[in-house]
Amino acid sequence: MKKIKLAVIGAGARGFLSYMPYVQRFPSEVEVVAVAEPSQERRTRFAEALNLTADQLYSTWEELLGKPKLCDALLICTQDQMHYEPTIAALRKGYHVLLEKPMSNSPSECVAMEAVAREEGRLLSICHVSRYTPFWQKMKQLIQDGSIGNVMSIQHNENVGYLHYAHSFVRGNWRNDTLSSPMILAKSCHDMDLIRWLVDADCAKVSSFGSLSHFRVENAPEGSTERCTDGCAVESTCPYSALRFYMQDTKANHFAALIADPPTETNRMKAILEGPYGKCVYRTDNNVVDHQTVNMEFENGVTVMFSMSGFTRDINRIVQIMGTKGEIRGDLLNGRIELFDFSSGTLSVIQIPRSQSGHQGGDDGIMRQFVSDLRHERYIDTLTSAQASLESHLMAFAAENSRLNGGALVDMKLFRQSFASNAAGTMPSDTAV
Repeated sequence: MKKIKLAVIGAGARGFLSYMPYVQRFPSEVEVVAVAEPSQERRTRFAEALNLTADQLYSTWEELLGKPKLCDALLICTQDQMHYEPTIAALRKGYHVLLEKPMSNSPSECVAMEAVAREEGRLLSICHVSRYTPFWQKMKQLIQDGSIGNVMSIQHNENVGYLHYAHSFVRGNWRNDTLSSPMILAKSCHDMDLIRWLVDADCAKVSSFGSLSHFRVENAPEGSTERCTDGCAVESTCPYSALRFYMQDTKANHFAALIADPPTETNRMKAILEGPYGKCVYRTDNNVVDHQTVNMEFENGVTVMFSMSGFTRDINRIVQIMGTKGEIRGDLLNGRIELFDFSSGTLSVIQIPRSQSGHQGGDDGIMRQFVSDLRHERYIDTLTSAQASLESHLMAFAAENSRLNGGALVDMKLFRQSFASNAAGTMPSDTAV
C-alpha cells in the first residue's frame, strides 16, 4: 500500500489538533514531511509531535513552495483570507490540496481555485467535514433509500452556543468580516454544504435576513468596562466573563486552551489582560451577525429554511426533513435520528454512536477519504471536491448579498453567471514562489 506524503501549511488548531491525530495513529498510511508556520512555538510543537527535523520546518508557505516538490499533497489550514494564494501556487506546482473551509471570502477566488484544480487535473478537497460524520451520512442514506419518499422541505437550525459565539465571533478570529469572512461563510458554510448535499439539486433562489443586534456598545450593562479586568461592576454575574470562562481547566473547556500558546495560567491571564479575549463582548470591533435566517428554493422544488443563532445553550445542529412518505428529525449533539413512516404510523429511533474524533468523527473521516482518494488517484467528483463545494459557497455568498440588500431575492443562475463571466480569461498563472 502506497504511503501518502503530506506537508502542512498552518499548524494551528485545525492543522495540528484536528488532522494530525489521524497521521499519528496510521503511520503506515500517511506521513508528514514538512510544515510551514510563522509561529516558532507552533512549529516546535508540531515538529516534536510529528518527528520533523529542522530542515523540514518553514516559517512561510512561500518558503515551502519555493522548494522542489516535496510530497503528494498539502494541507492548507491558514485563516480564511490566506487560502487563495498558497492554494493556487500549490496546484500549479503539482500538489493535490486539502483546504480548510471556507475556500475563500471572495466568490471570484472560489471560482478560480476550482477552475485551476480542474485545469491542472489535481484534487482540491474542501474540509466540509460534516459530510464524513456517521450522523449526516445516515441522514443521506435514509433519503437515498426513499425512506420518506420525495423530500419536500427542510428546516435546519444551527445552534452556535452562546459561549462559542462569544469566543469565536465576538472576541475571536472570526469576529469581523474584514479580517475573516461573513458569518454565513465562516460558520455556516458547513450548513449550506449539508443542505445542498441532502437536497441533491442546484439552488434556484435565495433570500436572507439577519443582523448584529445584541453585541453592541449601546447594549453594554451599566457599570461595565472596556475589559473584564478593568473593575467591571457586572463581571461576576456576566455570562461572558473572560476571567471565569478562560481561567477554567483547559481539559474541561477547550476554548480556554486556544487563547494562548502554550495555554498556561500565566499566559492565559496575559491574553485576557492584553488581547481581544479579555475585551467586553459589547465593546469589541466585531461586525458579523449574531442571528440570521436563509430561505432557499431548489431546482427540484424543495424549499429550505435555515436558521443560525448565537443565543443557544448548546452547540448543536437540529434538522427536520419532510417528505411525501414520512419525516426525519435529527439531533446531532445527542446522535439521535427519528424516522416516522406515514403509512404504518411507526416511529423508529436510530442512535448514532459518539465518536472520539473531532466534529463527531468528521475530522478523521475527511483525512481517511483524502488519503484514500490520493492512493487510488481519484481526483474529480470526490465527496467534498472543489467542484462539489463551489455551489454551497456561492449559496452562502448569495445569502449575504441578500441580507445586505434588505432580504432581496437572489436568482442563483444569474448570480453564478456573474462570477463565471468575471473569471473567464483571468485564470491565475504561476505565482512568484
